[in-house]
Amino acid sequence: MPRVPVSPVAAVGLVLAFALAQGTGVRWLGAVVLLATAATCLALAVPRVGWGRPLVVLAVGLAVFAASHPAADLVGTWRAVLTAAAVLGATGWWLVDRARPRVGASVVRQR
Repeated sequence: MPRVPVSPVAAVGLVLAFALAQGTGVRWLGAVVLLATAATCLALAVPRVGWGRPLVVLAVGLAVFAASHPAADLVGTWRAVLTAAAVLGATGWWLVDRARPRVGASVVRQR
């Protein structure tokens, strides 16, 4: 099975969470999608690179999520969310997807 990249999962998850919350008017549904996205990204990333880098990506995700709210007043909601998703995706790519596996990372050998 090919390796699933973390960066598009994180970026698309953020956009889908916003779209669901905005479209339904039920914010907690968006929160559920955000939590599921974070858990999925951690599950994909930690075996590859350990806990450090994925936790930084998670912190950046929280920061851009928080920053997108006041930014929405300046540039509009979708622009703010898409910018936040782009920053989150780039961070995920830089720290996890392009990174070399950590020493001692679990590797499944093919027989």
